[in-house]
Amino acid sequence: MRFSKGVWGLALVFAAPAFSAIIGANTPAPEITMARLTELPVAQRAAWTDYIARSQKQQKFDHDTLAAELKPGESAPPPPVAGSGKMPLHKDASWYASAEARAIADTIVSFQTPSGGWSKNQDRTKAPRLPGQRYANDAETMEVGTGNFDSPHDRFWTFVGTLDNGATTTEMRFLGRVQAQLPGKEGDAYRASITKAIGYLLMAQYPNGGWPQVYPLEGGFHDGITFNDNAVAEAAMILEDIAEGRPEFAFVPPELRKQAGAASARAIRPILDAQVVVDGKKTVWPQQVDAITLQPISARNYEMRSLASAETTEILLFLMRQPNPTPEIKAAVDSGIAWLKAHAIYDKAFTKINDEEGRKLVDKPGAGPIWSRDYDLQTGKPIFGDKDKSIHDDVNNISKGRRNGYAWYTPMPQKSINAYNEMTGKRATP
Repeated sequence: MRFSKGVWGLALVFAAPAFSAIIGANTPAPEITMARLTELPVAQRAAWTDYIARSQKQQKFDHDTLAAELKPGESAPPPPVAGSGKMPLHKDASWYASAEARAIADTIVSFQTPSGGWSKNQDRTKAPRLPGQRYANDAETMEVGTGNFDSPHDRFWTFVGTLDNGATTTEMRFLGRVQAQLPGKEGDAYRASITKAIGYLLMAQYPNGGWPQVYPLEGGFHDGITFNDNAVAEAAMILEDIAEGRPEFAFVPPELRKQAGAASARAIRPILDAQVVVDGKKTVWPQQVDAITLQPISARNYEMRSLASAETTEILLFLMRQPNPTPEIKAAVDSGIAWLKAHAIYDKAFTKINDEEGRKLVDKPGAGPIWSRDYDLQTGKPIFGDKDKSIHDDVNNISKGRRNGYAWYTPMPQKSINAYNEMTGKRATP
Protein backbone atom coordinates (compact mmCIF):
# COMPACT_ATOMS: atom_id res chain seq x y z
CA MET A 1 0.00 0.00 0.00
CA ARG A 2 1.35 3.39 -0.97
CA PHE A 3 1.19 6.86 0.48
CA SER A 4 2.81 10.16 -0.35
CA LYS A 5 3.73 12.88 2.06
CA GLY A 6 5.28 16.28 2.35
CA VAL A 7 8.22 16.96 4.66
CA TRP A 8 9.35 13.78 6.42
CA GLY A 9 10.69 15.65 9.44
CA LEU A 10 12.44 12.75 11.18
CA ALA A 11 14.16 15.08 13.61
CA LEU A 12 10.81 16.01 15.06
CA VAL A 13 10.38 12.47 16.32
CA PHE A 14 13.05 13.09 18.95
CA ALA A 15 11.45 16.06 20.62
CA ALA A 16 8.04 17.03 21.92
CA PRO A 17 6.03 19.29 19.60
CA ALA A 18 6.50 23.03 20.12
CA PHE A 19 2.72 23.13 20.60
CA SER A 20 0.21 20.33 20.70
CA ALA A 21 -2.97 20.00 18.74
CA ILE A 22 -5.85 17.77 17.77
CA ILE A 23 -4.84 16.80 14.27
CA GLY A 24 -7.77 14.67 13.15
CA ALA A 25 -10.68 12.40 14.00
CA ASN A 26 -10.80 8.62 13.87
CA THR A 27 -13.31 6.92 11.59
CA PRO A 28 -14.66 3.36 11.76
CA ALA A 29 -13.35 0.39 9.82
CA PRO A 30 -15.51 -1.21 7.11
CA GLU A 31 -16.94 -4.69 7.61
CA ILE A 32 -16.53 -7.62 5.24
CA THR A 33 -19.85 -8.08 3.45
CA MET A 34 -21.12 -9.65 0.26
CA ALA A 35 -21.85 -6.16 -1.09
CA ARG A 36 -18.19 -5.19 -0.83
CA LEU A 37 -16.99 -8.04 -3.03
CA THR A 38 -17.48 -5.82 -6.07
CA GLU A 39 -14.24 -4.17 -4.95
CA LEU A 40 -12.39 -7.36 -5.87
CA PRO A 41 -11.42 -8.64 -9.32
CA VAL A 42 -14.16 -10.90 -10.70
CA ALA A 43 -11.91 -13.97 -10.54
CA GLN A 44 -11.50 -13.59 -6.75
CA ARG A 45 -15.13 -13.09 -5.81
CA ALA A 46 -16.23 -16.74 -5.71
CA ALA A 47 -13.68 -17.66 -3.04
CA TRP A 48 -14.74 -14.70 -0.89
CA THR A 49 -18.43 -15.48 -1.40
CA ASP A 50 -17.81 -19.00 -0.17
CA TYR A 51 -15.81 -17.69 2.79
CA ILE A 52 -18.53 -15.31 3.96
CA ALA A 53 -21.23 -17.94 3.53
CA ARG A 54 -19.17 -20.46 5.49
CA SER A 55 -18.61 -17.94 8.26
CA GLN A 56 -22.34 -17.29 8.55
CA LYS A 57 -23.00 -21.02 8.62
CA GLN A 58 -20.37 -21.56 11.32
CA GLN A 59 -21.80 -18.80 13.50
CA LYS A 60 -25.24 -20.39 13.30
CA PHE A 61 -23.66 -23.74 14.15
CA ASP A 62 -22.04 -22.28 17.24
CA HIS A 63 -25.31 -20.64 18.31
CA ASP A 64 -27.39 -23.75 17.72
CA THR A 65 -24.92 -26.05 19.48
CA LEU A 66 -24.98 -23.88 22.59
CA ALA A 67 -28.76 -23.61 22.60
CA ALA A 68 -29.12 -27.39 22.30
CA GLU A 69 -27.27 -27.87 25.59
CA LEU A 70 -30.25 -26.50 27.52
CA LYS A 71 -33.60 -28.17 28.05
CA PRO A 72 -36.70 -26.20 26.99
CA GLY A 73 -37.31 -23.43 29.52
CA GLU A 74 -34.00 -24.01 31.31
CA SER A 75 -31.98 -20.88 32.15
CA ALA A 76 -28.37 -20.62 31.10
CA PRO A 77 -25.64 -20.39 33.76
CA PRO A 78 -23.97 -16.99 34.19
CA PRO A 79 -21.28 -16.21 31.61
CA PRO A 80 -17.64 -16.75 32.52
CA VAL A 81 -15.96 -13.95 34.42
CA ALA A 82 -13.18 -12.05 32.69
CA GLY A 83 -9.65 -12.70 33.92
CA SER A 84 -6.11 -13.47 32.84
CA GLY A 85 -5.49 -16.74 31.06
CA LYS A 86 -3.07 -18.46 33.47
CA MET A 87 -1.85 -20.93 30.85
CA PRO A 88 1.92 -20.99 31.50
CA LEU A 89 4.04 -22.13 28.57
CA HIS A 90 7.47 -22.14 30.20
CA LYS A 91 7.19 -24.70 33.00
CA ASP A 92 9.39 -27.78 33.20
CA ALA A 93 8.07 -30.49 30.90
CA SER A 94 7.12 -32.74 33.82
CA TRP A 95 4.73 -30.09 35.20
CA TYR A 96 2.42 -30.55 32.22
CA ALA A 97 1.67 -34.08 33.42
CA SER A 98 0.55 -32.77 36.82
CA ALA A 99 -3.00 -32.69 38.09
CA GLU A 100 -2.83 -28.90 38.08
CA ALA A 101 -1.93 -28.73 34.41
CA ARG A 102 -4.52 -31.32 33.44
CA ALA A 103 -7.24 -29.40 35.28
CA ILE A 104 -6.36 -26.31 33.25
CA ALA A 105 -6.35 -28.40 30.07
CA ASP A 106 -9.79 -29.82 30.89
CA THR A 107 -11.19 -26.31 31.36
CA ILE A 108 -9.61 -25.24 28.07
CA VAL A 109 -11.22 -28.12 26.19
CA SER A 110 -14.61 -27.38 27.74
CA PHE A 111 -14.56 -23.77 26.47
CA GLN A 112 -13.56 -24.63 22.89
CA THR A 113 -16.24 -23.36 20.56
CA PRO A 114 -18.01 -25.79 18.23
CA SER A 115 -16.11 -24.19 15.35
CA GLY A 116 -12.82 -24.96 17.12
CA GLY A 117 -11.51 -21.66 18.51
CA TRP A 118 -11.56 -20.01 21.92
CA SER A 119 -12.62 -16.69 23.34
CA LYS A 120 -10.24 -14.43 25.25
CA ASN A 121 -9.53 -13.09 28.73
CA GLN A 122 -10.65 -16.07 30.77
CA ASP A 123 -9.01 -17.63 33.81
CA ARG A 124 -8.41 -21.23 32.75
CA THR A 125 -7.75 -22.29 36.35
CA LYS A 126 -11.48 -21.90 37.00
CA ALA A 127 -14.05 -24.68 36.65
CA PRO A 128 -14.88 -26.17 33.24
CA ARG A 129 -17.74 -24.72 31.25
CA LEU A 130 -21.22 -25.74 32.28
CA PRO A 131 -23.89 -26.93 29.80
CA GLY A 132 -25.49 -23.90 28.22
CA GLN A 133 -22.85 -21.51 29.56
CA ARG A 134 -21.56 -19.06 26.97
CA TYR A 135 -18.12 -19.56 25.48
CA ALA A 136 -17.22 -15.88 25.93
CA ASN A 137 -17.43 -13.20 28.59
CA ASP A 138 -19.77 -10.25 28.35
CA ALA A 139 -18.73 -7.72 25.72
CA GLU A 140 -16.10 -5.18 26.65
CA THR A 141 -18.62 -2.52 25.65
CA MET A 142 -22.03 -3.83 26.64
CA GLU A 143 -24.10 -0.98 25.22
CA VAL A 144 -25.20 -1.30 21.59
CA GLY A 145 -25.83 1.63 19.27
CA THR A 146 -23.52 4.00 21.13
CA GLY A 147 -21.36 4.92 18.16
CA ASN A 148 -18.31 3.35 19.80
CA PHE A 149 -16.30 1.39 17.29
CA ASP A 150 -16.26 -1.63 19.63
CA SER A 151 -20.00 -1.55 20.29
CA PRO A 152 -21.16 -5.13 19.57
CA HIS A 153 -23.95 -6.15 17.23
CA ASP A 154 -24.97 -8.63 19.92
CA ARG A 155 -23.70 -7.86 23.41
CA PHE A 156 -24.20 -11.49 24.43
CA TRP A 157 -22.23 -12.94 21.53
CA THR A 158 -18.79 -11.44 20.98
CA PHE A 159 -15.30 -12.87 20.51
CA VAL A 160 -16.74 -16.37 20.12
CA GLY A 161 -13.57 -17.63 18.53
CA THR A 162 -10.73 -15.11 18.33
CA LEU A 163 -6.98 -14.60 17.94
CA ASP A 164 -7.09 -11.42 20.03
CA ASN A 165 -4.85 -11.25 23.12
CA GLY A 166 -3.20 -14.53 22.18
CA ALA A 167 -6.45 -16.48 22.36
CA THR A 168 -6.70 -19.83 20.55
CA THR A 169 -2.97 -20.11 19.80
CA THR A 170 -2.12 -20.02 23.54
CA GLU A 171 -4.71 -22.70 24.29
CA MET A 172 -3.28 -24.83 21.49
CA ARG A 173 0.28 -24.50 22.76
CA PHE A 174 -0.72 -25.32 26.33
CA LEU A 175 -2.66 -28.41 25.25
CA GLY A 176 0.30 -29.44 23.10
CA ARG A 177 2.56 -29.48 26.13
CA VAL A 178 0.06 -31.44 28.21
CA GLN A 179 -0.63 -34.10 25.59
CA ALA A 180 3.11 -34.60 25.03
CA GLN A 181 3.29 -35.90 28.62
CA LEU A 182 0.30 -38.19 28.10
CA PRO A 183 1.02 -40.34 25.05
CA GLY A 184 -1.74 -42.86 25.86
CA LYS A 185 -5.52 -42.57 25.97
CA GLU A 186 -5.32 -39.98 28.72
CA GLY A 187 -4.04 -37.46 26.18
CA ASP A 188 -6.50 -38.25 23.39
CA ALA A 189 -9.00 -35.53 24.33
CA TYR A 190 -6.27 -32.89 24.23
CA ARG A 191 -4.96 -34.09 20.89
CA ALA A 192 -8.48 -34.08 19.46
CA SER A 193 -8.96 -30.52 20.68
CA ILE A 194 -5.73 -29.38 19.02
CA THR A 195 -6.69 -31.10 15.77
CA LYS A 196 -10.06 -29.34 15.85
CA ALA A 197 -8.29 -26.02 16.49
CA ILE A 198 -6.00 -26.54 13.50
CA GLY A 199 -9.13 -26.97 11.40
CA TYR A 200 -10.42 -23.73 12.89
CA LEU A 201 -7.31 -21.79 11.85
CA LEU A 202 -7.46 -23.23 8.35
CA MET A 203 -11.16 -22.39 8.07
CA ALA A 204 -10.73 -18.86 9.46
CA GLN A 205 -7.93 -17.90 7.06
CA TYR A 206 -9.07 -15.44 4.43
CA PRO A 207 -8.71 -16.38 0.74
CA ASN A 208 -5.79 -13.94 0.49
CA GLY A 209 -3.93 -15.57 3.40
CA GLY A 210 -4.68 -13.23 6.32
CA TRP A 211 -6.75 -13.83 9.44
CA PRO A 212 -9.52 -11.76 11.03
CA GLN A 213 -9.44 -10.92 14.71
CA VAL A 214 -12.68 -12.84 15.29
CA TYR A 215 -14.06 -15.88 13.45
CA PRO A 216 -16.83 -16.53 12.60
CA LEU A 217 -16.88 -12.94 11.39
CA GLU A 218 -18.33 -10.49 13.90
CA GLY A 219 -18.28 -7.28 11.89
CA GLY A 220 -16.61 -3.93 12.43
CA PHE A 221 -12.85 -3.76 12.86
CA HIS A 222 -12.89 -7.39 14.04
CA ASP A 223 -13.09 -8.37 10.34
CA GLY A 224 -9.76 -6.72 9.56
CA ILE A 225 -6.59 -8.70 8.97
CA THR A 226 -5.20 -8.17 12.44
CA PHE A 227 -1.53 -7.63 13.22
CA ASN A 228 -2.51 -6.12 16.59
CA ASP A 229 -1.65 -8.43 19.50
CA ASN A 230 0.32 -10.41 16.90
CA ALA A 231 -2.80 -12.27 15.76
CA VAL A 232 -1.64 -13.02 12.20
CA ALA A 233 1.97 -13.67 13.23
CA GLU A 234 0.95 -16.05 16.03
CA ALA A 235 -1.45 -17.96 13.76
CA ALA A 236 1.19 -18.29 11.06
CA MET A 237 3.93 -19.30 13.51
CA ILE A 238 1.92 -22.00 15.25
CA LEU A 239 0.92 -23.47 11.90
CA GLU A 240 4.58 -23.39 10.91
CA ASP A 241 5.48 -25.22 14.14
CA ILE A 242 2.80 -27.80 13.38
CA ALA A 243 4.07 -28.27 9.84
CA GLU A 244 7.61 -28.77 11.15
CA GLY A 245 6.43 -31.44 13.60
CA ARG A 246 7.61 -29.68 16.76
CA PRO A 247 7.44 -32.06 19.77
CA GLU A 248 4.13 -30.73 21.12
CA PHE A 249 2.53 -31.23 17.69
CA ALA A 250 4.35 -34.33 16.48
CA PHE A 251 1.13 -36.38 16.69
CA VAL A 252 -0.56 -34.33 13.95
CA PRO A 253 -1.09 -36.50 10.82
CA PRO A 254 1.22 -35.73 7.86
CA GLU A 255 -1.57 -34.51 5.60
CA LEU A 256 -2.83 -32.02 8.17
CA ARG A 257 0.73 -30.88 8.84
CA LYS A 258 1.08 -30.26 5.12
CA GLN A 259 -2.07 -28.14 5.10
CA ALA A 260 -0.79 -26.19 8.10
CA GLY A 261 2.47 -25.45 6.33
CA ALA A 262 0.68 -24.28 3.20
CA ALA A 263 -1.56 -21.98 5.25
CA SER A 264 1.42 -20.48 7.06
CA ALA A 265 3.17 -19.87 3.74
CA ARG A 266 0.06 -18.16 2.34
CA ALA A 267 0.15 -15.67 5.22
CA ILE A 268 3.36 -14.18 3.85
CA ARG A 269 1.68 -12.65 0.80
CA PRO A 270 -0.75 -10.32 2.62
CA ILE A 271 1.96 -9.42 5.11
CA LEU A 272 4.26 -8.27 2.32
CA ASP A 273 1.44 -6.46 0.54
CA ALA A 274 0.35 -4.68 3.74
CA GLN A 275 3.74 -3.08 4.36
CA VAL A 276 3.16 0.64 3.93
CA VAL A 277 5.09 2.40 1.18
CA VAL A 278 5.64 6.15 1.54
CA ASP A 279 7.15 8.11 -1.35
CA GLY A 280 8.31 4.88 -2.94
CA LYS A 281 10.02 3.55 0.20
CA LYS A 282 8.86 0.57 2.27
CA THR A 283 8.25 1.47 5.90
CA VAL A 284 6.49 -0.73 8.47
CA TRP A 285 3.04 -2.20 9.10
CA PRO A 286 -0.32 -0.97 10.47
CA GLN A 287 -2.13 -2.53 13.43
CA GLN A 288 -4.73 -3.95 11.08
CA VAL A 289 -5.75 -3.71 7.43
CA ASP A 290 -8.97 -4.13 5.53
CA ALA A 291 -9.15 -7.73 4.39
CA ILE A 292 -10.28 -6.83 0.88
CA THR A 293 -8.15 -3.77 0.06
CA LEU A 294 -5.23 -4.35 2.48
CA GLN A 295 -5.42 -0.64 3.36
CA PRO A 296 -4.86 0.41 7.00
CA ILE A 297 -8.00 0.56 9.12
CA SER A 298 -8.85 1.75 12.60
CA ALA A 299 -9.92 -0.43 15.54
CA ARG A 300 -11.29 1.02 18.77
CA ASN A 301 -12.09 4.73 19.09
CA TYR A 302 -8.51 5.55 20.11
CA GLU A 303 -6.77 3.08 17.75
CA MET A 304 -6.18 4.96 14.52
CA ARG A 305 -4.94 4.04 11.10
CA SER A 306 -1.22 4.23 11.67
CA LEU A 307 2.25 2.80 11.30
CA ALA A 308 2.54 0.50 14.31
CA SER A 309 5.91 -0.23 15.90
CA ALA A 310 4.94 -3.08 18.25
CA GLU A 311 2.99 -5.02 15.63
CA THR A 312 5.83 -4.50 13.16
CA THR A 313 8.19 -6.18 15.62
CA GLU A 314 6.36 -9.51 15.57
CA ILE A 315 5.86 -9.40 11.82
CA LEU A 316 9.60 -8.91 11.34
CA LEU A 317 10.40 -11.78 13.70
CA PHE A 318 8.06 -14.04 11.73
CA LEU A 319 9.62 -13.04 8.41
CA MET A 320 13.13 -13.50 9.80
CA ARG A 321 12.39 -17.06 10.85
CA GLN A 322 11.64 -18.11 7.27
CA PRO A 323 14.26 -20.72 6.32
CA ASN A 324 14.56 -19.70 2.66
CA PRO A 325 13.62 -16.02 2.44
CA THR A 326 12.97 -14.61 -1.00
CA PRO A 327 14.55 -11.33 -2.11
CA GLU A 328 11.13 -9.73 -1.50
CA ILE A 329 11.07 -10.95 2.11
CA LYS A 330 14.65 -9.78 2.66
CA ALA A 331 13.79 -6.34 1.27
CA ALA A 332 10.73 -6.10 3.52
CA VAL A 333 12.80 -6.97 6.58
CA ASP A 334 15.69 -4.64 5.67
CA SER A 335 13.38 -1.69 5.14
CA GLY A 336 11.30 -2.40 8.25
CA ILE A 337 14.38 -2.58 10.46
CA ALA A 338 15.82 0.57 8.90
CA TRP A 339 12.59 2.45 9.61
CA LEU A 340 12.55 1.31 13.23
CA LYS A 341 16.17 2.32 13.73
CA ALA A 342 15.48 5.75 12.27
CA HIS A 343 12.53 6.28 14.63
CA ALA A 344 14.16 5.16 17.88
CA ILE A 345 13.59 7.69 20.65
CA TYR A 346 16.33 8.38 23.21
CA ASP A 347 16.48 10.48 26.38
CA LYS A 348 12.72 10.22 26.92
CA ALA A 349 10.60 8.03 29.20
CA PHE A 350 6.86 7.37 29.33
CA THR A 351 6.48 7.03 33.06
CA LYS A 352 4.31 7.81 36.07
CA ILE A 353 4.74 11.38 37.26
CA ASN A 354 2.47 11.20 40.29
CA ASP A 355 -0.96 9.90 41.27
CA GLU A 356 -2.67 13.01 39.97
CA GLU A 357 -1.12 13.11 36.52
CA GLY A 358 -0.32 9.45 35.97
CA ARG A 359 2.00 8.61 33.09
CA LYS A 360 3.53 11.21 30.80
CA LEU A 361 6.35 11.45 28.31
CA VAL A 362 9.20 13.28 30.03
CA ASP A 363 12.88 14.06 29.48
CA LYS A 364 15.20 11.42 30.91
CA PRO A 365 18.84 11.65 29.82
CA GLY A 366 20.28 8.24 28.96
CA ALA A 367 16.90 6.56 28.57
CA GLY A 368 15.77 4.59 25.56
CA PRO A 369 15.41 3.48 22.99
CA ILE A 370 11.62 3.51 22.93
CA TRP A 371 9.16 3.91 20.11
CA SER A 372 5.74 5.45 19.85
CA ARG A 373 3.06 2.79 19.46
CA ASP A 374 1.57 4.65 16.46
CA TYR A 375 2.94 6.93 13.76
CA ASP A 376 1.09 8.98 11.18
CA LEU A 377 0.86 7.20 7.84
CA GLN A 378 2.06 10.21 5.87
CA THR A 379 4.38 12.21 8.12
CA GLY A 380 5.86 9.39 10.19
CA LYS A 381 5.33 11.41 13.38
CA PRO A 382 3.90 9.91 16.61
CA ILE A 383 0.13 10.14 17.01
CA PHE A 384 -2.21 9.33 19.90
CA GLY A 385 -5.93 8.65 20.10
CA ASP A 386 -8.57 9.39 22.71
CA LYS A 387 -11.92 7.88 23.64
CA ASP A 388 -13.79 10.67 21.82
CA LYS A 389 -12.11 9.59 18.54
CA SER A 390 -9.84 12.63 18.45
CA ILE A 391 -6.27 12.18 17.18
CA HIS A 392 -3.47 14.12 18.91
CA ASP A 393 0.21 14.81 18.27
CA ASP A 394 1.20 14.83 21.96
CA VAL A 395 0.50 11.97 24.36
CA ASN A 396 0.60 14.32 27.33
CA ASN A 397 -2.54 16.09 26.17
CA ILE A 398 -4.90 13.17 25.77
CA SER A 399 -7.26 12.32 28.63
CA LYS A 400 -5.69 10.90 31.76
CA GLY A 401 -7.71 7.69 31.59
CA ARG A 402 -6.73 6.93 28.03
CA ARG A 403 -3.13 8.05 28.56
CA ASN A 404 -2.74 5.61 31.46
CA GLY A 405 -4.78 2.80 29.96
CA TYR A 406 -2.72 2.04 26.87
CA ALA A 407 0.89 1.29 25.95
CA TRP A 408 1.57 4.45 23.94
CA TYR A 409 5.32 3.87 24.00
CA THR A 410 7.14 0.57 23.79
CA PRO A 411 10.68 -0.85 23.79
CA MET A 412 9.53 -3.89 21.78
CA PRO A 413 11.14 -3.01 18.42
CA GLN A 414 14.57 -3.50 19.99
CA LYS A 415 13.74 -7.21 20.05
CA SER A 416 13.47 -7.35 16.27
CA ILE A 417 16.52 -5.14 15.83
CA ASN A 418 18.56 -7.46 18.04
CA ALA A 419 17.39 -10.49 16.04
CA TYR A 420 18.24 -8.73 12.80
CA ASN A 421 21.68 -7.71 14.03
CA GLU A 422 22.38 -11.27 15.12
CA MET A 423 21.18 -12.62 11.80
CA THR A 424 23.26 -10.22 9.74
CA GLY A 425 26.27 -10.07 12.06
CA LYS A 426 25.85 -6.36 12.64
CA ARG A 427 26.39 -4.70 15.99
CA ALA A 428 23.41 -4.86 18.34
CA THR A 429 22.54 -1.17 18.59
CA PRO A 430 19.90 0.73 16.61
